[in-house]
Amino acid sequence: METTPDGRRIPPPQADERAMLEAWLDFHRDTLALKCAGLNDRQLRLTSVAPSSMSLLGLVQHMAIVERNWFQRVFAGQDMPPLSEAGDADGFTLAPDRGIDEALSLWRTEIARSREATVAASLDDTGKLSGREADYLGGQVSLRWILVHMIEEYARHNGHADLIRESVDGTTGP
Repeated sequence: METTPDGRRIPPPQADERAMLEAWLDFHRDTLALKCAGLNDRQLRLTSVAPSSMSLLGLVQHMAIVERNWFQRVFAGQDMPPLSEAGDADGFTLAPDRGIDEALSLWRTEIARSREATVAASLDDTGKLSGREADYLGGQVSLRWILVHMIEEYARHNGHADLIRESVDGTTGP
């Protein structure tokens, strides 16, 4: 598989649907990790612009929550405890004692669990929604829908990560 100069795997230009979706999701996962690379704890905690509390560390925490929600809770139907503190459903609030090593480890664990939950599944297999999600999406979503949504979620937040990283140390790029 070809890689970008920074080491991310380039999604194949020709592949079946499942391979294409998984490759793009992995590309965006790798992009978020790249945006955090080489920064110290203080830099990872810097927020974008007032009044936002979004930081690179917060984005990693948030995406661990999103991975758990869509793959374990919705798709696999598991009753999973929340990853964030009470009152911080999105994961952007930073705990003073939780640094990037812990956040990346948790996020990577959730990614591994996501892969385990879907490895034998068909793109047409569905997961059950509840609460607010069920109100606007109906009762179920396919794995295909979840994968596309996750690509969109990472792409959107990687755009945020681009801007935050540039404001932290001037680094720009893909």
